[in-house]
Amino acid sequence: MATVKRARRSTLVHNIVSLYGMQIAAYAFPLVTIPYLARVLGAYSWGLVAIAQATGTYVGLVIEFGFNLSATRDVSQSRDDVGRLSEILAGVLGAKLVLTSVLAVGVFAIQPWFPSFRDNRLLLWSGFAMGAAQAFSMAWLYQGLERMRTSASIEVGSRALGIIGIFLLVHSQAHAWRVLAIQAAAMFLGTSILIVMAYREIPFRFPSLRESRNSLREGSSMFLLRSAVSLYTTVDVLILGYFAPPVLVGYYSGAERLTRAPLGLLGPIGQSTYPRLAHLVSHSQARAAKLARITFVCMGLLALLAGVVQFFAAPLEVRVLLGPEFSPAIPVLRVMGVLLPAVALNNVLGIQWMLPLRMDKECNIVLIGAAVLNVGLACLLAPRFNALGVAIAVVIAECSITIVLYLFLSARKLNPLHMTDSHQSSARQAEQCAAS
Repeated sequence: MATVKRARRSTLVHNIVSLYGMQIAAYAFPLVTIPYLARVLGAYSWGLVAIAQATGTYVGLVIEFGFNLSATRDVSQSRDDVGRLSEILAGVLGAKLVLTSVLAVGVFAIQPWFPSFRDNRLLLWSGFAMGAAQAFSMAWLYQGLERMRTSASIEVGSRALGIIGIFLLVHSQAHAWRVLAIQAAAMFLGTSILIVMAYREIPFRFPSLRESRNSLREGSSMFLLRSAVSLYTTVDVLILGYFAPPVLVGYYSGAERLTRAPLGLLGPIGQSTYPRLAHLVSHSQARAAKLARITFVCMGLLALLAGVVQFFAAPLEVRVLLGPEFSPAIPVLRVMGVLLPAVALNNVLGIQWMLPLRMDKECNIVLIGAAVLNVGLACLLAPRFNALGVAIAVVIAECSITIVLYLFLSARKLNPLHMTDSHQSSARQAEQCAAS
């Protein structure tokens, strides 16, 4: 038993280290490309790229359909059943192909009504391709199997290839569409390699309508959750683009990207602990709660440190990484520093803890409420305060999520920060009530 526990701890550590390698690369790559693209494209063209990327993100959101959470959970609980894994893999890929086809027809039909893309249709479709490429990522499978080292190494390689392509092929504002198209091509290459590798171990089967439908049903609650999250992240760019010119969207996008980069450095902890927590809650909620507490403290402290550094280093970050033209982004970057600890903490309480407990509905309610709050505040503040107003709106929404989740879990006696061995029995009963 001790040997098994050591092996599991070793696997968890290896997964975290592997994902940190990928996230460090993901953090370093933008540091290389942001200064280059900010100067080559300028604030106006960068604003157009940000709008296209936001559109592509929504495309990816629909195609991904919450499988990164629902399918990961299913794989983690069926990792020893090869037949079940084959069924899950076929169902997810089949569902994504169906959703991609439907969305492609829809975007083609409505593209004349996209004012920002009437003269830039290549930019719209490159954003679509990038969103689809992100959605077809195979990380969910390898995360559920707790073998993230494999997917991490392939994804780092594909991202590096995309960076090289940007420097080789993007040289003017007219090349703005190539930024997203190159990234999409690189991601599709990495995904193709991971699919081939997966089918070397998992029996191949063509997706059936039944399997695809089952995958869509399993992912529906997670899709609702991811949709709610996007309403207080990606939609802010679109709201600002409606009330303000592209140059102001460029300022906000620059600050937002610099803020999301350190959040990516916290991702490996959550990505590695999620499948482990999904497995543990069905065996020992006390052990699961202990792991959740450790994750909460680690992510919280690291995010708080990153937020403080961002507040004081904002002028230097903007000047070095974005250039003097983006100086209006400095106050936006400082305000968004509050996002770092807020996002980290509500991620642990919501994604890492409530979803393994199958409290999808409760988590969705909280996130939808925050999404409505964010959209309302953004529409109210954007016309008057522009980028700064949108930043304030998203900060308030994220902080509200953390507070509400904490209070809700405490009221249900399921707060992992308070649970001990004596709470395990009552917690299991509360979980069963929530599931029913």
